[in-house]
Formats: sequence, structure tokens, C-alpha cells
Amino acid sequence: MSRVGRVQRTTKETSVLVEIDLDGTGKTEISTGVGFYDHMLDQIGRHGLFDLTVKTEGDLHIDSHHTIEDTSLALGAAFKQALGDKVGIYRFGNCTVPLDESLAQVTVDLSGRPYLVHTEPEKMAPMIGEYDTTMTRHILESFVAQAQVALHVHVPYGRNAHHIVECQFKALARALRYASERDPRAAGILPSTKGAL
Repeated sequence: MSRVGRVQRTTKETSVLVEIDLDGTGKTEISTGVGFYDHMLDQIGRHGLFDLTVKTEGDLHIDSHHTIEDTSLALGAAFKQALGDKVGIYRFGNCTVPLDESLAQVTVDLSGRPYLVHTEPEKMAPMIGEYDTTMTRHILESFVAQAQVALHVHVPYGRNAHHIVECQFKALARALRYASERDPRAAGILPSTKGAL
């Protein structure tokens, strides 16, 4: 049974299409008009081994906020759709990723309950190209709200803004991959004592 999610989201500010296959090989086709954000979404696909297509057209003449936000919302919704009933998955996943001087620790619970804890070094450079570094938290907030997952992202140290942000996305990709993979010892079993996720 394929685990694919497809979400189209259209507003006066953006037009977004996201497709994700949780059982892919890491093939990506990303186009949002925000170069660094495209690079981060590529990390999600490649390191999560998700086949990921993202096509966004947004009001970049204003700034990148709406484009990034609406894409993140659609990605979260598509991920939730692809998970389906969650029967037989591991549910929990975590990963620690270094990128030179930076380190990211990410833990996820595909719980059905949205919650975000996010910490990163203060006084980061405000921009990476056209990417506002304050958007990283908002990307995660938007994803969590639609995917309905509990997500803890902690960067205890780092110096270079590019590295600080990128190691978060790489660790997120791996944590999502581990949590969403099928557990061969739990085939047909929902990983919850409540009987619902």
C-alpha cells in the first residue's frame, strides 16, 4: 500500500503543490523561488528518503514569508495524509546531526498532537541569501500544526547561520524517516496504548 500525500493550497498570496512519498528513494523536485529554502526542502527529501515534489509560486515581490509559510503548511498536511492510519510504524524517531561547528538534536513523536519545542543559538546572522533566519522556527511551527506531530529541535551550539539551519533540516529528515518507517515486529499494530493516534 503506497504512502503518498498530495496537497494543493491556493490563496491570494500563494499557489502551492506538495507531493510526498514516504517510501521513496530521496528524489526531489523543489521550486519555491527562495533558494536557501529550496536547499532545506531538498534535505528533507534526500535524508528522509522521501520522494518530494514542491512547486510554489508566491508573492515574493513583498517578501518570502507567505511563500515559506504556506509551503510548510502544505508539507505538513501532505506528510499527515501520507502517514495514513499509522498502523505498523515506529512512531518515535530521533537523530543528532553535526555540520562542522554546529549540532542539531531532533526528536519526533507522530502522536496526532501538535507541539513544538525549538531552541537555537541567539544572535545568528539575520539572513542567508533571501532567507530570513527567524523563519526556521515558523517553518517548524507550520509543519507541526498540519502534520500533528510533537517535535523537539535543539541546537546547543553553532556559529555559522547556514550550518545552524541546515543541520536542523537534516536531523529533522532523519527523525521523520525513522519514526514513519514500518516496524517489522509490529505489523498490523497501532503504536499506542490509547488505540488512536
